[in-house]
Amino acid sequence: MGTELTLSTGTLYAFLLVLARISGAFVYLPLPGIRVGPEIARLVLAVSVTLTLFPAWPAVDPSKVTIGVMIGWLLAEAGIGTAVGLAVAFFTEGFQMGAQMISLQAGLSFASTIDPNSGADTPVLLTIAEISSGMLFFATGLDRQVLYGFAHSLQTQPPGTFNVSQSMLNALIRLGSTIFTTGLRLVLPIMGLLLMVEISVALLARLNSQLHLMMLTMPMKLLLSLTLLAWLVSIFPHMFDRLAGDFLEVIRGLLGS
Repeated sequence: MGTELTLSTGTLYAFLLVLARISGAFVYLPLPGIRVGPEIARLVLAVSVTLTLFPAWPAVDPSKVTIGVMIGWLLAEAGIGTAVGLAVAFFTEGFQMGAQMISLQAGLSFASTIDPNSGADTPVLLTIAEISSGMLFFATGLDRQVLYGFAHSLQTQPPGTFNVSQSMLNALIRLGSTIFTTGLRLVLPIMGLLLMVEISVALLARLNSQLHLMMLTMPMKLLLSLTLLAWLVSIFPHMFDRLAGDFLEVIRGLLGS
């Protein structure tokens, strides 16, 4: 005796709405290689996450849904997902901003490599910071917090009821400004040390003009930067975990969880 698998129109609508919310987040989430990977892989990942949230899918009455209403709902769901992915990207960009500051001051910007995510020619330290922040995103459990926020938002803000507020936009804009403050806080010890080296060499050269100390400035700054950076790397996971609290508050506010 055969069995038939039936799929109601309301269930199909709910699947599309949840898929739009999840897919929007994958645009900016710091997943290694997701931007250069095949399109089918990203699609399978988004559909898989959507299916895991099946118990939390909303109940949609198909008799009250028109084409215009459905398109508006899909755009709103894609917008909230993109906002969450953008918030996480702002957080990880802070580490890359700090790496860019060090590269310029210590002379590491001369060494470049191919960025595996974008395929562009990028400074080595910037590529290391990008990959490291993506690994810390999973190592600190931030990915589970984001998935939990999505699952809880399907109950607090079911698809079709989300409204963009001015407070949400302001919170997201303020979060973008933290890219510079986060990067500066991460590398401030190195920046201070490099400034002290510049001042010391300038004073010594002023006292004795026959000493050609400027030729030694670059190797000295490079050696000190790598030494202090090796020490700071050991505390980066703790700093990442602590700074993640502020970003999770914004994400929870966007998702209403």
